[in-house]
Amino acid sequence: MTATGAGAQTGTARRGHPTHEVFNQPPPRTDINEYTTNAALTEAVQRYGGGWAAPHLTEVGELVGGAQFQLDAELVQRFTPELRTHDRYGNRVDEVDFHPSYHRIMGAAVAHGAHTSAWADPRPGANVARAGVFMQFSQVEPGHACPVSMTHAAVPSLRFSPDLAEFWVPRTFSREYDPQLTLDKPGAIFGMAMTEKQGGSDVRANTTRAEELSDGTWALTGHKWFCSAPQSDAFLVLAQANAGLSCFLVPRVLPDGARNVFRIQRLKDKMGNKSNASSEIELDGTVGWLVGEVGRGVRTIIEMVGRTRLDCVYGSAAGMRQSVAEAAWHARHRQAFGKTLIDQPAMTGVIADLQLEAEAATWTAMRLAAAYDDETGEQGPLRRLATAVSKYWVCKRGPHHAYEALECLGGNGFIENFPLARRYREQPVMAVWEGSGNVIALDVLRAMAREPETVEAFDAEVALAAGSSHAFDAHLARTRKMIAAVAADPAGAESRARRLVESMALAFQASLMVREAPTAVADGFVAARLGGDGGIEYGTLPDGVDAGAIAARA
Repeated sequence: MTATGAGAQTGTARRGHPTHEVFNQPPPRTDINEYTTNAALTEAVQRYGGGWAAPHLTEVGELVGGAQFQLDAELVQRFTPELRTHDRYGNRVDEVDFHPSYHRIMGAAVAHGAHTSAWADPRPGANVARAGVFMQFSQVEPGHACPVSMTHAAVPSLRFSPDLAEFWVPRTFSREYDPQLTLDKPGAIFGMAMTEKQGGSDVRANTTRAEELSDGTWALTGHKWFCSAPQSDAFLVLAQANAGLSCFLVPRVLPDGARNVFRIQRLKDKMGNKSNASSEIELDGTVGWLVGEVGRGVRTIIEMVGRTRLDCVYGSAAGMRQSVAEAAWHARHRQAFGKTLIDQPAMTGVIADLQLEAEAATWTAMRLAAAYDDETGEQGPLRRLATAVSKYWVCKRGPHHAYEALECLGGNGFIENFPLARRYREQPVMAVWEGSGNVIALDVLRAMAREPETVEAFDAEVALAAGSSHAFDAHLARTRKMIAAVAADPAGAESRARRLVESMALAFQASLMVREAPTAVADGFVAARLGGDGGIEYGTLPDGVDAGAIAARA
């Protein structure tokens, strides 16, 4: 009896437990080149003058698509930043500790120029190439993109003060990343501190004070409600000087090697963006250097704000690419009811609709990047208005897009081991930061009223697709009518702002898709977004849309 039982157990062990066999599950989506497999990105980079960077972008695609990078992206979400206010002896240090994976990701992003390559090596297509690098890193690990973006965006503001720029700008250009807080290193990462608890986006309500000192520096005292990436080497900070709101450069380390007063009160416990440290800080006699003119702080920092808004578009588009790529991967490797999911018409329609959104966001991002590559200034009016319009729309489309992609994975999509749970929590931040919906919509109204040339440039760009279809022409006519109505009734413009910006964004995206995307994609976008026959939810495409061809690009 005992021998028989033992033999039975041994036989079972040899055969293994049938319930432990894993089948009908997709393999990990790793070791895939995230550039060469992204049809919309590769086509847009080529179209807008960045083709020369294809070898570098392919290298980045291989890196971020690799198993090690994806593991690091998971680890930085699991082991989040920790604030260390004092050292073991009681000295105030105000440092943030990160998992080694974070520093590996930051080091790779800086080494590949995701931060300032367009400034450091200006040439036709430089911003397009930099956007391609930035978007690929953001696609797989979005949190680190915050300090990368701010470092890029700080450059034009720094140039308002040539003496400061001479010291700091070359450091932002460095491809060497070193997280130590010291001036004895070639590189520097920048942060920004504008928001205060009583004002939010209303920065003119700031109460942080700046007093000029005898040596030409300034002493800043106040509290910042949001300071992203407090581990950075230096920050652009807004404070009230005697002549009004002004912009200051605040380094963590002073020229003599001493630590500046930069008290990190706490790290924000955010819904998403977990790998990025966001903080509240206190300035108490903190030393700063004036950037630009006294009383012209908004003018000085507005270019930095504009560039970070642009990167929010890049980041949202990158997130859409991750979402639809992961959903399509699952659908191509999973079977249900006797067929692969992607071959089920209902799922094909969902993947195709998600792809339409991702492609439109990608083409939008790269067209904007091309506008920033313009050295003649002719594209200035277009990028002023189109950046704000796109920031509003693309970033707002991100969260619902991430949710629908997550649902394609079923229960697995809701599990933190899978990247789409992280992505779903991440996407809203791009819509909130650097101007939430109403702030951006009102900025669009402000640009239209104060700079009418921006409206002319935007209309000229969109109208390049006029005559392509009845649906597009009808939408363009409606958009022009709304623009005219807002101009004729400034007092009532705010109540129409969101409808107007949405209409402008769809016109901009549809025009780009008609002119640049493959026919199936362009026709599908116009039919689904402008034709009136599509539904509200993803996967409710009108009849006649070639869902199979569109889904194949995911």
